[in-house]
This record gives sequence, structure tokens and C-alpha cells, in this order.
Amino acid sequence: MKKFISTLFIILFLGSVAFPAYVLIPMDQAQKNHLKAYGIAYWILKNGVEVNWLLNYRGGSFMCKYAKEIENECVIRGVTYQIIADAQSTAILTEIADPSSNMDVMELTKAPKIAVYTPPNRLPWDDAVTLVLTYAEIPYDKLYDEQVLAGSLPLYDWLHLHHEDFTGQYGKFWGSYRNASWYQEDVRISEEIAKKMGYQKVSQLKLAVALKIRDFVAGGGYMFAMCSAPDSYDVALAAEGVDICDVPFDGDPPDANAQEKLDYSKCFAFQNFKLSMNPYEYEISSIDVNPATRKVNKASDYFALFEFSAKWDPVPTMLTQDHERMVKGFMGQTTAFNSKYVKPGVLVMGENKSLGEVKYLHGEFGKGTFTFYGGHDPEDYNHFVGDPPTDLSLHPNYRLILNNVLFPAAKKKKQKT
Repeated sequence: MKKFISTLFIILFLGSVAFPAYVLIPMDQAQKNHLKAYGIAYWILKNGVEVNWLLNYRGGSFMCKYAKEIENECVIRGVTYQIIADAQSTAILTEIADPSSNMDVMELTKAPKIAVYTPPNRLPWDDAVTLVLTYAEIPYDKLYDEQVLAGSLPLYDWLHLHHEDFTGQYGKFWGSYRNASWYQEDVRISEEIAKKMGYQKVSQLKLAVALKIRDFVAGGGYMFAMCSAPDSYDVALAAEGVDICDVPFDGDPPDANAQEKLDYSKCFAFQNFKLSMNPYEYEISSIDVNPATRKVNKASDYFALFEFSAKWDPVPTMLTQDHERMVKGFMGQTTAFNSKYVKPGVLVMGENKSLGEVKYLHGEFGKGTFTFYGGHDPEDYNHFVGDPPTDLSLHPNYRLILNNVLFPAAKKKKQKT
């Protein structure tokens, strides 16, 4: 009888090792393709399998129930993975649950439906988010002014805004590129859309779009914005009903008292900023740090990600998952946000404190949330007009973007008391 029990114990033990129970996708330096790993997590969710996001465990790893199809997909996409037994997964969860550890488990339960706000005409720059979504094989739909005004946003969980100027000043490119064919084409198409939608000016069209986006967020949507979108969005909201566009942009001079008429209470993230009314100046407002006066060179341009309590602050912890805490800086039409114009209630998640720059922030508006990220392309320091797209296979530095993509998939936890 004892021999039988011993044999049974050995069989059960070997079985627990031999038969795979979970797939672990590490996100530390062991991962050879961080970006495609996010795509795998999305693909798993899309196929109806829940994923555990192991916050602060090996760089924010993913773990799910084993299926041969998942293993095959990891192999096909070149994603590093481990097959582990039930006992190993239990040990990981026990380690994470230890009250002394700054780790937690976030359950991802659905694949968010993603929309990217992007114009129909091709402009001479890429979009870091669409680049990384395509590379990671995460599906998204393209929307623009007509679709937004027609009420399409509530069909989506997540909206991305990138290289857009919601003030109707075409990114203030007029001073340098007014004779360029792409600029003239952009103006022509924007004016056509405005006229078609019943607006006299592009600035009025863009404000209407900004208000629709505001309602989307207030109703529970997730909005992620980069480059010129964050500050131009808030400026447009603050300037509702005020003409801030000079003659080159809308054919008539701006309101002479535009600055005094701004209503900062309407803004998501910023306050007390000053408008740039000069059509020749490549700035919309003082929110953006001035590249000409930044006292930092490319080699030493970094920003630090804040470390949050995973068990008490899961939202910012999710959004800052990375295998590095010091992230390379990068420029853009809006490079970073001047810290003195950030509203007190907005959560700063990444900054260069010595320069007074906020690079990465998050906040709530109504029932939804917004995340703003300064800069244009995380792996192209300057990224001038006409530069070729970045080869993402060489760079993992887009992780903060993809954290935001998975954020809406998280199952809300009950507030700790």
C-alpha cells in the first residue's frame, strides 16, 4: 500500500511539472520583443481568454492559462515566453500577494476597441501610436472629423489623438511650410470638411470635434494624446467662443482680448498658460517647453518614471510599466509640458524635474480618463518633417503607449479601505 501511495505521489508530482498549465510572458530584459508581447496579450484577450498583468513583476509580465495556440502564436511573432506548471504560477502569485512587495495582479478581461483620430490625407510625418499598433498587430479603426461629429466615438473604448491642432492653426506650420504642397493640401481638405459640416472656419470645426471628444471622455471613454494634440486640445477648450487665429489661418485677425477671455476651467490638464498669437512662431502656447532654451543635449535628455504603489495605485502603476525607470527623452511639436501650467489635480507620472518638464501625465474627467505624453516619436529624437518611419523592431521604447492600449481591458477593483 505504501509503495502504491509513493508511486502515485511521484506520478502526480511529475505530472504537475510535465503538463503545462500557464504561459508566462516576461517583460524584463529577458523579453526579446516587448512590443509584440503586448500584441500577444491583446490577441489572447480577443480570443476570449483572460490575462493576468503582473504589475512590477519582471517588468510587468503577462500570464494566462496555457493553450497550444497561444504558444504557437508566441513562436510565430517572436515573443519570449515560458511554459510553467500550476505550482509555479501559484508561487508567483504568492510572491506578488506578499504585503511587503510592491507588486499586484491586474485582471485583463476584454480586448478594447480602439479608434485613432487621423486625417484622410497623407502628411509628411508618421504617428508613433499607429506605427506601434501596426507593429504589435493590434487592430484599430481610423476616424476623423466627419465620423466624430456623426457620433461614432461611443462605439469605442479608447481614442488616440496625435499630430493634430485643435485650434485650427494647422500646427503653426504656416511660417515655414506655407508654400509646401502637403501644407496647402491639408488646408484645402480641412476647409472642405468644415464647409461640408456647416462651419465657416476650420477652428470652429475643430472646436466641435474637441467638444465631442470631451463628451466621450466624460461618458467613460479613455483618451490618449501625444505630440501637439494635448496642448492644442486644452487651448481649444479654453478658447471656446474666442477667435485666437490670425489672418493666415482663418482670413481675419484674432480677438485682441483673446488671452483675457480664456476659461481654464474647461481644460483637462493645464491652466494659466499664455497663447502664442504670432503666426510665424512654431508654438501654440506656453504649455510646451521651448526647445531653443532647453538646457539639455540629446545624450543626457532623460525623464524619470514615478514609482507608484501597485496595491494602492493600480492605475498609474499600469501606465508606467517598463523594464527601465529612466526613459530616453525625445522632441516633438510639443516636446514636454511646462510643469507650472499643469493643474494641481493632475497626476504626473514622468518628468525631468531639473528642467521643470512634465513628460507623462494622467487625469480623470467625468467618468473617463485621459493620458497626455509629450513628444512625437519615442525612438526618433528630433523627427523632422519628411523623416522616414522608425524601424520598431530595433526599439522597445514605445511601452508607455502600449500600456495605455491595454489599460481599458483592466477589470476595475473595489477601492481598498
